Amino acid sequence: MNLVDLWLSRSLSMCLLLQSFVLMILCFHSASMCPKGCLCSSSGGLNVTCSNANLKEIPRDLPPETVLLYLDSNQITSIPNEIFKDLHQLRVLNLSKNGIEFIDEHAFKGVAETLQTLDLSDNRIQSVHKNAFNNLKARARIANNPWHCDCTLQQVLRSMASNHETAHNVICKTSVLDEHAGRPFLNAANDADLCNLPKKTTDYAMLVTMFGWFTMVISYVVYYVRQNQEDARRHLEYLKSLPSRQKKADEPDDISTVV
Repeated sequence: MNLVDLWLSRSLSMCLLLQSFVLMILCFHSASMCPKGCLCSSSGGLNVTCSNANLKEIPRDLPPETVLLYLDSNQITSIPNEIFKDLHQLRVLNLSKNGIEFIDEHAFKGVAETLQTLDLSDNRIQSVHKNAFNNLKARARIANNPWHCDCTLQQVLRSMASNHETAHNVICKTSVLDEHAGRPFLNAANDADLCNLPKKTTDYAMLVTMFGWFTMVISYVVYYVRQNQEDARRHLEYLKSLPSRQKKADEPDDISTVV
């Protein structure tokens, strides 16, 4: 009986030691994968916090199991293609308060379906590719950016799930229509369909061009008719100036009489 108790106690101790060793390895592995300048913690998934880390670009060694990613208050200027493609569990992405100006077409490829919150507010974004937010299900915050309101932005906002709420917070810094500058995007979009403006401009240009050609043709025809009239008048005057045939026929008669 004593041997059994001793064996059980030793087995229990070994199990606890093995558990502690496994947990230590997991913790060390998680800590070793955490990007430089960031803090990683596990609370309902892996949280990676890189706020105020003086980052100039998005780290490329982000742990694949990242669920919450905070990259706010840095000096990031762009979001490259497929930079998050391995983060299949990512639900929250905060990129606010950076200097982001460029977002590549496939920047959110791999996370568009899983992402729930995307914060791009307080950056320097003026425009994005029309497919940049394709299939994005997240609630996006894109306010406080110097947006240029045009057809592309209209298409981008229409492709987003939270279109109305997102568009409501977008202020046009500049616009294809000068009168829309400084106004909320929704007001500008309600006043005019920004995607029809180039078509209308093209139509006007075609009309002006056609009118110009028509004017040139009419001018040429008028000139041609007047020139022909002038030539006909001169020819008629020339004919009038010629001696008549009757006078030439009488001259031999006078000569024969004198003889």
